[in-house]
Amino acid sequence: MTSLAISDDVGGMGPLVARLGRAGRRLRQADRAHPWALDTAVVVLLLLLFCLPELLHAGDADGGGPHRFRLAPHRLPTAAIAALQAGLLLPLLWRRRRPAAAFGAVAAVFALQWALGAALRADVALFVALYSLALHGRLRQLPWACGAMAAGMVLVALRVSRAVSVWDALFFLLSTATAALALGLVVRIRRAQLAGLRERAARLETERDQRSRLAAATERARVAREMHDIVGHHLSVMITLADAGAYATGTAPERGKEALLLIGDAGRQALGELRRVLGVLRETTGTPGDGPELSPQPGIVDIDALCAGVRAAGLDVVYRTVGTTEALDGGVQLTVYRIVQEALTNTLKHAGTETRVSLAIVVEDTRLTVRVQDTGPAGRPGPRNEEGHGLVGMRERAALYGGNLSAGPASGGGWRVEATLDLAPAGGAR
Repeated sequence: MTSLAISDDVGGMGPLVARLGRAGRRLRQADRAHPWALDTAVVVLLLLLFCLPELLHAGDADGGGPHRFRLAPHRLPTAAIAALQAGLLLPLLWRRRRPAAAFGAVAAVFALQWALGAALRADVALFVALYSLALHGRLRQLPWACGAMAAGMVLVALRVSRAVSVWDALFFLLSTATAALALGLVVRIRRAQLAGLRERAARLETERDQRSRLAAATERARVAREMHDIVGHHLSVMITLADAGAYATGTAPERGKEALLLIGDAGRQALGELRRVLGVLRETTGTPGDGPELSPQPGIVDIDALCAGVRAAGLDVVYRTVGTTEALDGGVQLTVYRIVQEALTNTLKHAGTETRVSLAIVVEDTRLTVRVQDTGPAGRPGPRNEEGHGLVGMRERAALYGGNLSAGPASGGGWRVEATLDLAPAGGAR
């Protein structure tokens, strides 16, 4: 047969396999909804196939079969046959819930029946019980069940030795028992494999959800850090300018007007940065031109404008750089910018105006250092020991590049913030 013909045969079996699969799923659903229904159906089916014909021919002289298969000189009464059949079939109602007990009950009735010399078609219940024990019972119970089964088969082979060879009977009976045992084990292993696959799929789905939630939490933390840096800095500048403008309105109106203009510039800059941050979070549709207008992330080159803004708010900032800063990675530059922005915002918030700030960015080989030190408010130290969101954010940004950050009172007064970043390739952003 060619490969094309084989493919046609397999393709033709597709609808049949699909229908069988759907029927199996419906059967499993019905069994889960009514667990007693399937066990009862099995007992009723065995009763119709093996018990009723025997009861209908119970009065015949030969028992409904050839004379050579009569094992006892006298047939058992119909009531005794019905009792034995009930003893063989009724325990199957518990074959899945109590498989060992069901097998033991069936095996006991089976031994009693053959001790009385009666051969019943309902003996097939013993093979069903063995199959159920292999499928639903404990594996350590199988050895004694197999031993009892083998002993029962030897008893049957000896009883039928007048009609069939003992070895032929043993071969047939033990083969049937082995088939029932093997079928139960195969189905058990298959179900265990499917359960393992379902458990693994559920575990992978849970891990995927956890990774998604972790990624979302990380992104929320990043956005919150960006929003804190942007809003905190610009609002601090605007508040300081507003206070200065209100003070200067009565004495120098032109300075008040200048303060208002600076407040407008700071507000527009803050609004632009907020639109940029929020714009990347918004899912845009349509043409590329429909999305938000995005500007590059700030870098070290933008620190000059940052210093100019805080100078307008009243701080005296002295800014210098050492080493080559233009060739630094964009992520490093953004980290440096945000650390400087947060440090200057804290100085403006806690030390107030008329404070001198020394800002230095030093690049030495694979090490970058940011130092921000202020003189503090006039006449008193600046209490800034609380671990706020800004300081936590600066530490996290420094840690992204294998660095660290220290913040605390300076030896000569004021406050000092120093951050160190590792610029080596292995210490890049992770």
